[in-house]
Amino acid sequence: MEGINTAADRVEDSPRWPVPPPDGYTVDDLFTLPGLPRHTELIDGSLVFASPRRRFHTDMTDLLVTGLRRTAPPELKVRREMTVVIDRRNGPEPDVSVVRAKAVTSSDQTSYPAADVLLAVEVVSPDSEARDRTAKPLKYAAAGIPYFWLVEVAGSDKHPIVRTYELDPVSKSYVPIGIFHNQLKTSAPFTVDLDITLEALNRL
Repeated sequence: MEGINTAADRVEDSPRWPVPPPDGYTVDDLFTLPGLPRHTELIDGSLVFASPRRRFHTDMTDLLVTGLRRTAPPELKVRREMTVVIDRRNGPEPDVSVVRAKAVTSSDQTSYPAADVLLAVEVVSPDSEARDRTAKPLKYAAAGIPYFWLVEVAGSDKHPIVRTYELDPVSKSYVPIGIFHNQLKTSAPFTVDLDITLEALNRL
């Protein structure tokens, strides 16, 4: 009947994704497959799609990018949601990264090699807790990225908390160096003194 969508019609109208290759996708696929949603990542050869960003995630990312850029030295650049190429099967997208300025080569650039990344920051979302807390830090550490920060909400008032980590060059794993609830003060990878209170977020 006219005007009634059948199940077949709905299947026909749904997005069609290519069948994954036998060995999984590569970073070349990540950058060339048409129609991929924004913020798609590549983890162990699998495409990972992101759910819509929540306000905390967006505001916290804004706060960190603005604060880091305020004190970043000229030889470093702060970037938001850019792919980090670790190897041909891994291209995660940190929410915030600090990269060497020499790695910034073009306004059309969509990624940076892991060797030029000094800090990767993940703001935890409900759909990405396991990746942000476990899978991605392991990838960043194995790639030799010196610093990693994990940002979460804490307490009944859901205030931000930032956990900072440094790479142990012997074990190739991250060790905790700080937990910050109100003021993020650190000297690595450069001097940062940033208000991360709930009030600071609400002023954005």
